[in-house]
Amino acid sequence: MTKLPSGDKKSSKGVKNIVIILIVIILFVGIPLIFLNYQAGQSGMSINEVVKRKMRITESKDIGGTQAAADSTGSKTAFMTAMPVGDKFTDKPQIANVLAADLDRDQLMDVLVCDSKANTVSWIRQFPQGTFTETVLADNLIAPAHVEVRDFDNDNDNDLVVAVLGMLFPNNDKIGSVVVLENDGKQNFSKHVVAEKIARVSDARMGDLDGDGDMDFAAAQFGYDDGETRWIENLGNWKFKSHSLQNISGPINVELADVDKDGDLDIFSLVSQEWEEIYCFLNDGKGQFQPKLLWGSNNEDFGSSGIALADLNKDGNIDILYTNGDAFDYVPPVPRPWHGVQWLENKGNVSFEYHRICNFAGAFSPRMADFDHDGDNDLMVVSGFNLWDKPESESCIWLENVGGMQFRRHAVASSPTHLITMDLGDFNNDGNMDMVTGGMHVYPPFDRMGRVTLWMNNGDLGKTK
Repeated sequence: MTKLPSGDKKSSKGVKNIVIILIVIILFVGIPLIFLNYQAGQSGMSINEVVKRKMRITESKDIGGTQAAADSTGSKTAFMTAMPVGDKFTDKPQIANVLAADLDRDQLMDVLVCDSKANTVSWIRQFPQGTFTETVLADNLIAPAHVEVRDFDNDNDNDLVVAVLGMLFPNNDKIGSVVVLENDGKQNFSKHVVAEKIARVSDARMGDLDGDGDMDFAAAQFGYDDGETRWIENLGNWKFKSHSLQNISGPINVELADVDKDGDLDIFSLVSQEWEEIYCFLNDGKGQFQPKLLWGSNNEDFGSSGIALADLNKDGNIDILYTNGDAFDYVPPVPRPWHGVQWLENKGNVSFEYHRICNFAGAFSPRMADFDHDGDNDLMVVSGFNLWDKPESESCIWLENVGGMQFRRHAVASSPTHLITMDLGDFNNDGNMDMVTGGMHVYPPFDRMGRVTLWMNNGDLGKTK
C-alpha cells in the first residue's frame, strides 16, 4: 500500500477542517436567514424589518407602573345608572360583542348583540323610547365575534357584516367565516356567506378597498397558532375573492381609515398571541397593500385585547386607542400587572408615538367621548379579567381628561363582571353619552353576572363643569 507524504496528509486534514468550518458557518448563518426569510414571507415585511422586530427597535414603554401621573385616581363616580336590556338569561351569558346603532333609522339608538352561547346575532330594538325588545336576526352562526352595521348593497337600509369564529376558544381548524346579513328594508335579513372554511374570524369590517365603488371586507383571523389578516374583494353578484395580507397567528381586530390622507382606506390590524403588535396595511387605492409595523410590545404575554381609532387629542389625525387585558392564556385567567390602557399618537407620515395612560386589570374595549362636556375627549374602558372574588374589583372605569393629555381614573362600576365588550351611544337623545356592555361569563365566580346592560348617563358630570 502506498503511503501519502506527510505534507499531503496535512493538506487533506486542512481541507477537512475548512469544510467543517464552512458547514458550521452555513448552519449558523443559513438557518437564521431561512427563518428570517420565512418570517418576512408570512408577515409581509422585508428581512430588514423582521430583524428590527426581533431586536425590538421600537421605543415601547409598556412595562406596567412606569407611567407618570396617568394613574392619579379620583373619586368613584355615580353618573351612570345600569339596567339590563334584552332577553333574560338562565345560563351563564357569553356575549362576544355589543354595538350601539340605530338599525331601523327611527332616531332611537338600538343594540346589536353577538351571543356566542346561543350562536345568534340579535337586535335589541328601542321602541318606543325607553322600551327595549330583543329579536334574533340570524341563528346558527357558531360563536359570532363581531357585528358591524353598514349599507352593503347601497339600497338605503342597514345591512350587517358578522365575523364568525366557529368556536369560541382558540382552534386551528378552518371553521371561521364572514357573513353578510342583507336587509330587505323591513329589518328582515337574508344570510350570505362571503368567506368560509377559513381560520377563526375574530373581526370583519366593510369598506371600498379597491376604489371600484362597492363594499369590500377586511378580516382578522385569530385561529390559534395559525391565523391571517386578509381583504376580500367584492366581484359583484355575491361573488368574492380573498387576498391574503399577512399569515401570522393572533389577529383580533381590524379597523379601516385613511391614515395617510391619500383618499383611500387603509387597514389597521391588531395581532396578539406571541406577536403583540399593531400593523397598518397602506393602500395604493387599487387594493394593493404595503404592510407597516406601527408598534410592538417586547412582552410576548402583553395580552392585547382591542384597538379603536379616534382623534383623542383633537389635532385632526387619527390616533389608536389600545388596551391590553387578555388573560385567557393563564389558568386560572387572572389579570397581569402590565395590563392597562394606552394610546398611539399619530405624529404624521404614518408614524405613531406610544403613551401609557393607566394600569387597569383585564382592560378591554376602549371608547372615547366627552362625558363631562368640558371640551376634551375622555375614555371609558371595561374589564374582562379582574380579581372578581374581590367585590371592589372594577369592571368599568372612566378616564377623565384633565388637560395636557393627562387622565384621572374614576371607578364607575364593579358589577356586572367579566365585561369584554362595550359601546357608546346617546340612547335617550339628551346630549349625554350612554353606554352598553356585554358579559362573557366563562370562568368563575358567577355571582355578579349580566348579559346585556344599558348604562344611562344622568348628566351630573356636565353640571359640575
